[in-house]
Amino acid sequence: MSVNGITGAANTYDVYQASLTTNAAKTTEENTSDKTSEKKDDSGVVYEASKAGTSAAKTYTQNTDLVNKLKADAEAHTQQLQNIVQQLMTKQGQTYNTANGIWSFLASGDFTVDAATKAQAQKDISEDGYWGVKQTSDRIIDFATALTGGDPDKIEEMREAFKKGYKMAEKTWGGELPDISKQTYDAVMEKFDKLAEDAGLTTSN
Repeated sequence: MSVNGITGAANTYDVYQASLTTNAAKTTEENTSDKTSEKKDDSGVVYEASKAGTSAAKTYTQNTDLVNKLKADAEAHTQQLQNIVQQLMTKQGQTYNTANGIWSFLASGDFTVDAATKAQAQKDISEDGYWGVKQTSDRIIDFATALTGGDPDKIEEMREAFKKGYKMAEKTWGGELPDISKQTYDAVMEKFDKLAEDAGLTTSN
């Protein structure tokens, strides 16, 4: 074999080794780059958590205007129920007296009621009549529920409003209301108790 042939082979071998070294270095660099990238990602997550942990605490401020508005709404609803109870109980009492021909509370002397009016009044105050105990008490409860949107926390407020409305009706009447109104009072209180019981609340009469 000639010297040139040996030299050429040696040169080829050196080039091959150099190529392997370069590729190995490149691969190492890429792996190092990937690991560095992964560390950056991991570091990013930790950094964000640390940043969130050091953020200032959020403060809360009472919305005074809204609170006052809600209070005013609640007072208005309570007043509405008082007014409707006064009107309903007074009208019920008047209808009761019409049915029984008792009008001395409205005018002095005798006061007669025609037969048709008396018959209609008797129908209205019957057990299933419009001014009977059941329907009148149902209307009061329905009105109270509508005013509060069915909020169980408002049951006792509505009960107190009903009591005040009933007393207002007695004042308008000039004394104790007729028995039918007293029966209606008891029926309303029982229905408030039922609402409270269904809501898991303690009742108070």
